Amino acid sequence: MSKIVQMILSGMFFTFILDFFLFLGIKQNYIDPHNITVYYNILFADHQNIYIFTLATIIIGYFVMYLPNKFTLISIGTLFLLAISTLIPPVGSMLGEALLMKKDITLQTDKFTYHGDILYNGRKNITFYDYELKKDIILDKNKIQGSY
Repeated sequence: MSKIVQMILSGMFFTFILDFFLFLGIKQNYIDPHNITVYYNILFADHQNIYIFTLATIIIGYFVMYLPNKFTLISIGTLFLLAISTLIPPVGSMLGEALLMKKDITLQTDKFTYHGDILYNGRKNITFYDYELKKDIILDKNKIQGSY
């Protein structure tokens, strides 16, 4: 039983570190250049997928505890290189767009209709790039009609 607990804890530890660098790259290379006001903690917490985190925890924990050291070092090292690669601006920006951006969306409020891209869908506001205004705007979620 102790070996299984060690596997889960070590898997959680390594998965957490990989997740940290993944979201750090998104924050530095997608969120900050678009001047989106969101704290790292909120970005990290709101975009976690418990199923992917659990699966990665089990797989990485198994690698660390039960596979030969050489294979473990190569596989974990490769995962770290992939996670740290988000610190490279084009990679972090591309991943941020893939995870957070919704393209070609129409949003409507009581007075206006906006057509553009959702850059970030936050807890209370939506950061939106309007094609006609050619700039980023912040819209209150409570004032938007319909679904987005």
